[in-house]
Amino acid sequence: EGMPQTLSPTSMFTPCGFSPHLHTSKEDEQGGLIFQDGNLTSASLDALIQHLIPTTDYYPEVSNSQYNKQFNFDELGPHFMQKPHELLSRVCHKCIEQQRLDDPVLDKARIRKFGPKILQLLTEWTETFPYDFQEEWMIGHLKDMIHRIAPCDEAYWKKMNQLLQTLNQKLATLSHGQEGIVKISAAVSDKLVAFKSKPPSIQREILSVCSDPYTLAQQLTHVELERLSHIGPEEFVQAFVHKDPLDGTKTCFSEQKKTSNLEAYVKWFNRLCYLVATEICMPAKKKQRAQVIEFFIDVARECFNIGNFNSLMAIISGMNMSPVSRLKKTWSKVKTAKFFILEHQMDPTGNFYNYRTALRGAAHRSLTAHSNREKIVIPFFSLLIKDIYFLNEGCANRLPNGHVNFEKFLELAKQVGEFITWKQVECPFEQDPNIIHYLHTAPIFTEDGLYLASYESESPENQTEKDRWKSLRSTILGKT
Repeated sequence: EGMPQTLSPTSMFTPCGFSPHLHTSKEDEQGGLIFQDGNLTSASLDALIQHLIPTTDYYPEVSNSQYNKQFNFDELGPHFMQKPHELLSRVCHKCIEQQRLDDPVLDKARIRKFGPKILQLLTEWTETFPYDFQEEWMIGHLKDMIHRIAPCDEAYWKKMNQLLQTLNQKLATLSHGQEGIVKISAAVSDKLVAFKSKPPSIQREILSVCSDPYTLAQQLTHVELERLSHIGPEEFVQAFVHKDPLDGTKTCFSEQKKTSNLEAYVKWFNRLCYLVATEICMPAKKKQRAQVIEFFIDVARECFNIGNFNSLMAIISGMNMSPVSRLKKTWSKVKTAKFFILEHQMDPTGNFYNYRTALRGAAHRSLTAHSNREKIVIPFFSLLIKDIYFLNEGCANRLPNGHVNFEKFLELAKQVGEFITWKQVECPFEQDPNIIHYLHTAPIFTEDGLYLASYESESPENQTEKDRWKSLRSTILGKT
């Protein structure tokens, strides 16, 4: 309750923001790649993979800002269609074939031109999709390719070792992040509490740990950026995996989805909602509850100013949960004008029009920023996931002629690529371990616990609430 509502596909895209069919105006086909007014619109999967592969005098690069879009698509597009190891295998096989790397005597002059380009591609792949290389056979393909070109230039051995060392460090960091999240999740699950007695308080209160709204907003931003840093672009791909309509037998990806960081981040959002609701419902006195509400309103406003929209929405969602919103006597003591302004900013009307406007403003500020403080953009994550989901579901991977729908994947790459840029921002605020620890480990009420605490604070108003209160007192407190 109080959580953002699921949006319908029709409210998200019409019917995916661009034509799902081939354009009827002038087209130009080059080796299986269909161009429209100079822009690539569709292609066969083989042609796209060929487009991805460097040669002695070609690298899949586009000038200026389009480069990242191009690379993101070249990786994300095939990623949606194939398992990573199959894609890398095809890339390596084509390189071996085209550069004749199986010949007993290698053309060293040609390979010295080709070597830096394939190394660049493999480096960018390992940097953009490090999780792909948790699989042993991915490392095998990578090493095999380097071994084939290394005899032509000793420097390639050194570059391969640097690449593998950097990859291992990145995987170790990601693994450490996952372990940390698992430990925090375990600590939280041990401390999930039902309502026991009131008063005394079951825990320290947030205001005793941090009484400054700006400081708490900064620490929430620390948590958000730390958790975001572990989510790889391949997790978005894996989250929405389904069968290729042209192949009814196998899924596009391995059966084991690697989306643990993405899922942990969604759990963090839910925890923050419940923590806010717990902190509000816990105090015995109406004046104290109103004080906590006003504190969180100020925290939410500071999150908005920072560009931390995910914590902002979690706080608003927590305050909108039924056990909190029903506390009418408490809310009558709150100066609600600031809260209504924030609610208006995050209003779901018009497909979150107000929020999307604010997000675009923050994104623009980030592009022209002179400091990390101005670069912070933490999107409302559930909505980002829904946008990507509906874009993926609302548009076919393949066009009627069997080609890959390039426009769809370019849009996916744009959205995921923007997210990758945002998650790489270093948090500029000083970390406070005590507050961070509290945010992760403070006990929170279950839903039933929240309702009981709410009824104990302000008596039920109708028969339905009275019946529920009686039931909760019986099951949780053992009272009749």
